[in-house]
Amino acid sequence: MDNNVIELLEYLQDIIEGAAKVPITGKVVIDRKEALEIIDQIVNYLPDEIKKAQWVMSERERILGEAQSDYEILKKETIDMMQKQVENHDIVRAAEVKAREIIAQAQRDAKTMRLGARDYADEVVSQLEKEIDSKTTEFLSQIKNNVEIFGEKLAGDLSRTSESIRENIKELRKIQ
Repeated sequence: MDNNVIELLEYLQDIIEGAAKVPITGKVVIDRKEALEIIDQIVNYLPDEIKKAQWVMSERERILGEAQSDYEILKKETIDMMQKQVENHDIVRAAEVKAREIIAQAQRDAKTMRLGARDYADEVVSQLEKEIDSKTTEFLSQIKNNVEIFGEKLAGDLSRTSESIRENIKELRKIQ
């Protein structure tokens, strides 16, 4: 994918470098539609990290939902078990202790899963932000370099052209 992005950027650079120049202003005229199509293609080739981050978030929600469901099931099973053993006080007491342990364990597991999913999502998003910042800086630096080179070439061209015009004027004055 990175090769496609680089090729598209180089193609966009070629379009800008080969575009018709507007005299004196240092600006060029390019086909807006073509440039926007190239930019759209570049956006479509961005890394799949965005999709991965979305998947992580949906997985996090699914895991939390399952943990909550497991918690509710365990809670209901514990209540049912306690109701069946009400006759014997010692069994009820043991069931209450077990129910509390199960609930506490389910809550700890749910919290651990939630924190793990959040940490992973934060890490993926952080990595993605760093990569986007890096690519943006690289792209802007490349554009700046290209504009500077273009400006230097244009200044040289203008200097040579003005020198040629001066020489032509001198020759014309000599002819008269």
